[in-house]
Amino acid sequence: MSQAIDTILAFNRQFVAEKAYEPYITDKYPARKLAILTCMDTRLTELLMKALGLRNGDAKVIKNAGGLILSETDSAIRSLLVAIYELGVEEVMVIHHSTCGACHMSYGEFKPHMLERGIAEETLATWEETKDIAGWLEGFHDTEASVRKTVAAIVNHPLVPKDVTVRGFIIDSVTGALTEV
Repeated sequence: MSQAIDTILAFNRQFVAEKAYEPYITDKYPARKLAILTCMDTRLTELLMKALGLRNGDAKVIKNAGGLILSETDSAIRSLLVAIYELGVEEVMVIHHSTCGACHMSYGEFKPHMLERGIAEETLATWEETKDIAGWLEGFHDTEASVRKTVAAIVNHPLVPKDVTVRGFIIDSVTGALTEV
């Protein structure tokens, strides 16, 4: 059994019983008409919201490894389109961060771990030949360039309206200081 999940479930039962959710009640529309595309890094879980002065309900926050858009049809751009067209988002912040693990990520580093965890060599060979697994699991090496590339992917997406403001930033993973790129 999963110890972390069971602990969370016990906490959740108490949280609901004590009505601790009441301060967080809001609706699905972001109050600031803002969406943020950022990294899933655990250091940003609370720091990002506090450093930006945001509360529950202020913004739609979309997270993935690196805060990236990998293609015109990936889930990050899909989420942004939903936020724009269904939820009234007018501004998008792309926020990458200092010392991001995706900055040095590569399939070459993943592959031995995958094999060690029981993924068959044949499966990896198929993915190498047909799905460009190396490109898919490649990170980035320059955070500022990655922010610019992600902003450009949003601004130039054929389904993103031109009246949506898109700006890019790097947040310090320790202090929360924002630097615009």
